Amino acid sequence: MNSRINVQEVRLIASNGDQVGVVDTSKALELAKEEELDLVEIVPNQTPPVCRIMDYGKFKFENQKEKLMQLKKSKNKRRSKK
Repeated sequence: MNSRINVQEVRLIASNGDQVGVVDTSKALELAKEEELDLVEIVPNQTPPVCRIMDYGKFKFENQKEKLMQLKKSKNKRRSKK
């Protein structure tokens, strides 16, 4: 995420989902800062790595919320089987 990305170029996906293409990491970081968002490495194993401009805090919160809902549903299923 952000300054932890230590490659020369990345394949960039904009915050609205559009593909920007292959750009320098410094340019991608500038674009993310302009939008007051984070540059997050999505697919690190590819050459060049795929990065997306997103609100990482919001993304993390929504994932955590989704996991809690799945856990709640699985507990309800267990109770109904008994």
